[in-house]
Amino acid sequence: MKITEFLSPQAVIPALVGRTKQDVLRELAESLATSYPPLNGGRVLEVLTEREKLNTTGIGEGVAIPHGKLAGLPRLYGAFGVARQGVDFASIDGRPTQLFFALIAPENSAGVHLKALARISRLFRNPQFREAIIEAPDAARIYALIAEEDARA
Repeated sequence: MKITEFLSPQAVIPALVGRTKQDVLRELAESLATSYPPLNGGRVLEVLTEREKLNTTGIGEGVAIPHGKLAGLPRLYGAFGVARQGVDFASIDGRPTQLFFALIAPENSAGVHLKALARISRLFRNPQFREAIIEAPDAARIYALIAEEDARA
């Protein structure tokens, strides 16, 4: 599975403005709904917020992968955002989070959902890659970096 199969260039936010977990989730939900017409931003935000209540999706090293499932979706959808200043996302390492990869999957898609989470986690383990994303000047460059790293791995 390749990240470019579920992330479109339009769903990349080069500079998240939110300073709180809820603000960042709202921006990601809005990006998902704007980029992918089958999605409803309010419903996506509910799903992401409910998942965060179970346990943080801040996996550490400045990365979070907020995710959830919705009934009736034809496929997996993703959005990516960068908060250069860092946001307190209750990450497992206690450090601020700068890179956010949101996923919304069909309700009965455990395999696809888990493969996507694993793929993202693997790619974002690379500290040079994370730094390049943070320093990228715009959405097009961020998407290109993700696509290049995705093709390599």
